[in-house]
Amino acid sequence: MVRCVIAGVDGSPESLAAADWAAREAGLRGLPLRLLHAWEWQAYANAPLSGPVAMRAWAAAVPRGAAVDLRERYPHLEITSEEIAGQPAAVLAAAAGEAEVMALGSRGLHGVTGFLVGSVALAVIATVHHPVVLVRAGKTAEDEHLPDADGLASATTGYRDVVLGLDLDRPHEDLLAFAFDAAADRVARLRVVHGWTLPPNVHGSGVVLPDLIKEATSERDRALTKALRPWQLKYPEVDVHAHQVIGRAADHLVEVSADACLVVVGRRIRRSAVGSHIGPVTHAVLHHSAAPVAVVAHP
Repeated sequence: MVRCVIAGVDGSPESLAAADWAAREAGLRGLPLRLLHAWEWQAYANAPLSGPVAMRAWAAAVPRGAAVDLRERYPHLEITSEEIAGQPAAVLAAAAGEAEVMALGSRGLHGVTGFLVGSVALAVIATVHHPVVLVRAGKTAEDEHLPDADGLASATTGYRDVVLGLDLDRPHEDLLAFAFDAAADRVARLRVVHGWTLPPNVHGSGVVLPDLIKEATSERDRALTKALRPWQLKYPEVDVHAHQVIGRAADHLVEVSADACLVVVGRRIRRSAVGSHIGPVTHAVLHHSAAPVAVVAHP
């Protein structure tokens, strides 16, 4: 199997933003980029209203057109494109097993309601065991970098932070490895955020007890330091800023995503009677993060 980065494309602005992100990621990793369009014979938003022959021609043109555009902007990158007939979620999920990372798009909503994560993207994220990155429409390389000396957007300055949402109850190595690798590849600071809620014994007669809060906070600090220590030794070049916050982890991750180049969150691999799940924190971050979100599955 050839190692690669895959982007799912369907001709929409959000999928093209994901393909552009995937091209930059492939360049950072020194890997080829594969553009994949999965299609079914049915009418949908980005397809022309015509017969199956024209539909097949359009399906072939979607990834090829994206490849032409990306080759012009990333001439040193090896880029291939293909179209596969089939149910999009199933096709993309199968292809994800051949990729180091897959990029998919999400559409921005008006106001402060967040971003629309389509059913296909959610199905892929909830199913695959390889990292999947969701990129919203309109995201560019400049958004990942710090502004220049004049405060203007630039793609040549240093990267903004890579943000890792870490659950200390399940600090899995796949999640930590992805985040540290991402920060090392970008020569970016890794900002680790651990959110937690106050234990019941902190409240006495309805009043929060300061000494117990201090003790619980110190315990979390020690646990966070212990979880990160081996990774900091393995990646001494990565500048790590770790902190724990009281409250909903998703709220804090969404807040810091405004100044991040990438947010990394986990998805626990488990299956219930009603199918796979993404988890409430990851689900909220996917819908509201301002930065691309990498979902890393782990046991």
